[in-house]
Amino acid sequence: MRAAALILLLALAGCASTPRNINNVCAVFDQKDGWFANWYSAAKRTEQAYGVPVPILMATIRVESGYQAHARPPRKKILGFIPWKRASSAYGYSQALDGTWTQYKQETGRWTADRNRFSDAVDFVGWYHRSSHLRNGIPLNDAYNLYLAYYAGHGGYARGVWKNNAHMKKAAERAAAMANQYEAQLSGCR
Repeated sequence: MRAAALILLLALAGCASTPRNINNVCAVFDQKDGWFANWYSAAKRTEQAYGVPVPILMATIRVESGYQAHARPPRKKILGFIPWKRASSAYGYSQALDGTWTQYKQETGRWTADRNRFSDAVDFVGWYHRSSHLRNGIPLNDAYNLYLAYYAGHGGYARGVWKNNAHMKKAAERAAAMANQYEAQLSGCR
């Protein structure tokens, strides 16, 4: 009985761990292909549901959280050392904000979705990118602009808040480069 409980705990711990070699999507999928977590299947289901290619989905999560299930923005410090509030409510693999996550659950009916569960987070990213396509006309294979809209929000993207924001543009460049890299890797690991 104890041995079975230990095996179950180890299996669950493996699901929650951050994959190593996160710059290689084949390695990420290899590490997360098991009983409780099959990341490739979750990403593929999302691609089929929303039309967003797997490399773009994975690149968005890679840039947002580095595949860390419990990622959060750092706390601000008072007097340089006293922990204070976080910059935003972003949380989980997708770094979804509280309000946007609630909207996602309402619109999709996925009431039990959790930001630190990969299958839910990747579905959220697909849903959000599809919304960016519908609201702002961004092609579903345009990793750069999809990421800009993800970062700036639909309204912020439409207003062009990113145009004079070097940080946003750099992050979008990283996401687009990662999506291209992931696409090349995926063709070799299937």
